[in-house]
Amino acid sequence: MFTARKYIGAIAVAATLLSSATLPAHAQISATVPYDEKLTRLAEVLGSIHYLRNLCGEISNDWRDEMQDMLVAENPEPFRRARLIASFNRGYRTFDSIYVTCTDQALAAIERYMAEGLGLSREINNRYGE
Repeated sequence: MFTARKYIGAIAVAATLLSSATLPAHAQISATVPYDEKLTRLAEVLGSIHYLRNLCGEISNDWRDEMQDMLVAENPEPFRRARLIASFNRGYRTFDSIYVTCTDQALAAIERYMAEGLGLSREINNRYGE
């Protein structure tokens, strides 16, 4: 399910990435935080859940909104933000290319990803939260 809003978001990310291609290499180095790997995985999990839950009857943007809330809270610099968005999109596209209808396997994947997302959220918050 693609909307104009998603296309605009993808175009904005692509424009950011293309505009950065002309920067010197040292200017493209992105700041990272100790939990970047886990946050990147969480973004991918959110994308997967967003696709699968909508496929299986939950017609909403709740999981996309969770990703947006994470970006607002994290306030990453542009390159890091683009990486997080790309991870969300990768998670979405991974299942978009596999499932076209809700199946028992899709429901099982939702359960696994919900548990993984909860675990990642708790770990990030417990280890690095204030």
